[in-house]
Amino acid sequence: MASVKTTTLALVFTATTTLFLFQISSAAVYKVGDSAGWTTIGNVDYKMWAATKTFQVGDIIHFEYNSQFHNVMRVTHPMYRACNGSAPLATYTTGNDSITITARGHHFFFCGVPGHCQAGQKVDINVLRTTVMSPTPSVSAFPPPPSVPAAKVSGPSPNNAVSLKSLKSLVCKLALSIVVIAVFVSNAAA
Repeated sequence: MASVKTTTLALVFTATTTLFLFQISSAAVYKVGDSAGWTTIGNVDYKMWAATKTFQVGDIIHFEYNSQFHNVMRVTHPMYRACNGSAPLATYTTGNDSITITARGHHFFFCGVPGHCQAGQKVDINVLRTTVMSPTPSVSAFPPPPSVPAAKVSGPSPNNAVSLKSLKSLVCKLALSIVVIAVFVSNAAA
């Protein structure tokens, strides 16, 4: 009987620790423009790129570019619309800039080199009001099977952020199932 309780406590501890660790590491990293990066070459549609992503607070937006030809300016919405870089909120010039999103809403960026914003080198990162964790699923002895996409949609190449979030969701469901099974085993042994 003591062995069953010890095993149950160990399973609950393991599941809880797993959930906690996945909460901490839930931030996704998005490379702006995917493989093309931050550029005016190749007609990258940054509006379409951003539309295919689900940004959350804590995510990291990574701008990779040739610093001899480009930069990144964080600007207000009116400045974004007008491609006005006269008083940016922040300017990045390393060619390898990572920016952590700390608030919901729109975050506007463009290249401050004359003509680049007008040529489409600008992006609106919109962080919607969504929660990091899905609503608590109903208690079940077995986790639901992972979902399978119906069809592959062509467009900008996806990055690993979506698959990491799917993995996080699956591990959370597995951890919840371990807790449910441990409670069931503990009650059955008592």
